[in-house]
Amino acid sequence: MSARLWPGRPYPLGAHFDGIGVNFALFSENATRIELCLFDAPDTAESERVELRHRTGHVFHGYLPNLLPGQLYGYRVHGPFAPQEGHRFDPARLVLDPYAHAVANEIDWTTMREPARPDPKRRTPGTRDNSPGAPKGVVVDPYYDWRGDRHPRTPWSDTVIYEVHVKGMTAQHPDVPESLRGTYLGMASAPVIDHLERLGVTAVELLPVHEIADEPALIARGLRNYWGYNTLGFFAPAGRYATGRRGEQVTEFRQMVSALHAAGIEVILDVVYNHTCEGGADGPTLSLRGIDNRSYYRLLASDLRQYVDYTGCGNSLNMLHPQTLKLIMDSLRYWVLDMHVDGFRFDLAPALARELHDVDRLSAFFDIIHQDPVLSRTKLIAEPWDVGAGGYQVGNFPVLWSEWNGKYRDAVRRFWKGDAGVLGEVAFRLSGSSDLYQDDGRQPFASINYVTAHDGFTLADIVSYNHKHNAANGENNRDGSDHNDSWNHGVEGPTDDPAVRDMRDRTMRNLLVTLTVSQGVPMLSAGDELARSQTGNNNAYCQDNAISWLDWRLDEHAQRWLAYTVALLSLRRNQPVLRRASFFAGERNTESPYKDLVWLRPDGREMSAHDWTRAQLHGIAMLLSGDAIPDVGPFGEAVRGDTLLVLLNAGDSPVDFVLPTALREQWELLLHTTGWEVAASGKSLGTHDRHFLVGARAIAVLRRGDTPASTGM
Repeated sequence: MSARLWPGRPYPLGAHFDGIGVNFALFSENATRIELCLFDAPDTAESERVELRHRTGHVFHGYLPNLLPGQLYGYRVHGPFAPQEGHRFDPARLVLDPYAHAVANEIDWTTMREPARPDPKRRTPGTRDNSPGAPKGVVVDPYYDWRGDRHPRTPWSDTVIYEVHVKGMTAQHPDVPESLRGTYLGMASAPVIDHLERLGVTAVELLPVHEIADEPALIARGLRNYWGYNTLGFFAPAGRYATGRRGEQVTEFRQMVSALHAAGIEVILDVVYNHTCEGGADGPTLSLRGIDNRSYYRLLASDLRQYVDYTGCGNSLNMLHPQTLKLIMDSLRYWVLDMHVDGFRFDLAPALARELHDVDRLSAFFDIIHQDPVLSRTKLIAEPWDVGAGGYQVGNFPVLWSEWNGKYRDAVRRFWKGDAGVLGEVAFRLSGSSDLYQDDGRQPFASINYVTAHDGFTLADIVSYNHKHNAANGENNRDGSDHNDSWNHGVEGPTDDPAVRDMRDRTMRNLLVTLTVSQGVPMLSAGDELARSQTGNNNAYCQDNAISWLDWRLDEHAQRWLAYTVALLSLRRNQPVLRRASFFAGERNTESPYKDLVWLRPDGREMSAHDWTRAQLHGIAMLLSGDAIPDVGPFGEAVRGDTLLVLLNAGDSPVDFVLPTALREQWELLLHTTGWEVAASGKSLGTHDRHFLVGARAIAVLRRGDTPASTGM
């Protein structure tokens, strides 16, 4: 075999089939020698070993003619084993190509137990070959007929995100063929797309689909890493969601994207570039650690055997090294150009922006994305916190970036729980969080508004549990957050008490309606539209079972919730004033009888500075003028819509709101969360002239029924 090894090319990195053979290229700044190992099957010994004798810069490369897609491969990398110097080369460890486009097998930890937890003080490499259980890369056929697939490019102001797990969506879906449940093709099936279209969501945000490694500790407890925040390969779609592992995962992922795009639904990936599955100093050598540990990972300057950990997962990628930045950027561009995804949500994003120790808004990571002609046009979402010092960075990301707005989640939960002193913050959150995003040139859609996400309680559990119940995770209920801003309404967990159940439903409606009428981008967590419960587990990261999967056996309550959610998103879609692309100015234009935004007390007077500090004030009205929207449509046309009045009462007693009637206008009721009704487009539930009584712990939305002359409000 080595006799027919051609020099090949140092670029692109990875294994690339060109129709004749395969070019292999692997970066390692500190390696002395690299051997390419070929395999016929994942669990067999290598069939051939070829040294990559050609080196350009720090890239070892070679070309094998007549090699075909489907070939399995890995590398043995030689160099110093000197943890005290940051080097952990160990040719006994077969390592995965970080640029592999598919991975042939899950890790078999039973064959890797000894090298999986090496002594960090060890001075010599291991002697036990780990290749029988090590992950192998797959040479993938790059050719795919996209058949005219196009990015939907939904404007941010029209975007509604549905955060969902590929497997959890369909694992129990009776209308998805059994062989496709839990797969990319299941996600692309007609029943799922019909559900998404009925809901009216415009984008799915997929929990991590990069190739995943389950932690040995989880496997020992009979569990696995369900969420997937433990990345093994940044280019490879996770094989566990495909029908095969010899490249099928790539084809089937593309088929899923095509099907979703055909329905006008964008695909956003939740990506984990802040750490890898190799963990800390006692972790396994699977890929980057054995290829060039010192280049790819942040190491403690005082002890190069140890890893800087901004993630709580044992390591942090070294964003100071140009090759690490290149790895991430190459990966991102691959998912856009070759896999047609539309955007990314970056897990623990501040960890990517730490130039030295502090989070730097002008870091190389942001600079490269900002100038990149491909990535700068995608949807970019930050999870704006990590576990390091100064890691909470909500509101501090640069232009082009939107953020999961954790302050929105906390303020809205606290308000409907009845906490005092949050009215002012709730007003900022409902109006687009201008305090966080306006000063740095961003728009309201910089705020990804959410009440629930995969991490934490579901919507149903927020109103059913005061405390987490994570015993099933096997960590003695120590894992998961103790700060949930939840309220069980007097009973912990399930209850048959109709009064408690009714109030729980009302609070859930309050939360969902608040999300619907807020400026910014709403994000739903999959299953909340069905009132899904995780029985109080607020950290179901390892629950690959019915605790996490959606239950499609829809009883009457679930069907009612689905219909209600559909109606709310339809209301938002039909009301331009709820989808503004610009912040409110507190002004009115010549066409509008009202300022673009007015905050009113229950007695109808405009809120004063003193009113915002009144802890006992639980009722407030938000008037949104549909005639004062400064935005324009795609053809330069003025954007106009209904004027809405949102009445919020978080108190324990009904509140009589005086409606704005200086111009003798009438107000039509669109919804009141004391019940389940939501007005259809163009219709109302009733007309009110002067007063409207909002029930205890409820929200009402009214629409102005006529267009009177101007006023100064």
